Amino acid sequence: MEKLAVSIVTPYGEIFSGAVDSITMPGVDGEFGVLYGHSNLLSLLKAGVIEILQGHSRDLVAIDWGYAEITSSRVDIVANGAVAIGGQSESGVSEAIAQAKVLLEEASNDKVAIYSVVSRIEQAAKSRL
Repeated sequence: MEKLAVSIVTPYGEIFSGAVDSITMPGVDGEFGVLYGHSNLLSLLKAGVIEILQGHSRDLVAIDWGYAEITSSRVDIVANGAVAIGGQSESGVSEAIAQAKVLLEEASNDKVAIYSVVSRIEQAAKSRL
């Protein structure tokens, strides 16, 4: 299976870079996924979570808003703010979730959407530990 080259950057630096199987992003018109061979697309992203699949591994990145440029072999995301949900310890994951919650609350007044995204992040993080 061909891999997508994915890059996620903010004004403060790179959050993620690597070859992945697929990526799912929170577009302003709804969540959408990208596989290798996708048609070219430029999309505005809203506050939410980016899900990155690499084999059996799943990485999550919370963003406040941004843009995604998609080509058949590459996805480049520029986000205003982002928090990678990761870490090998429960305390590291808890800290990342708390940072993501603050980021999302600052980005949107829609409390239902924020807590839905935070709940999704927490469930995914628990399954990783």
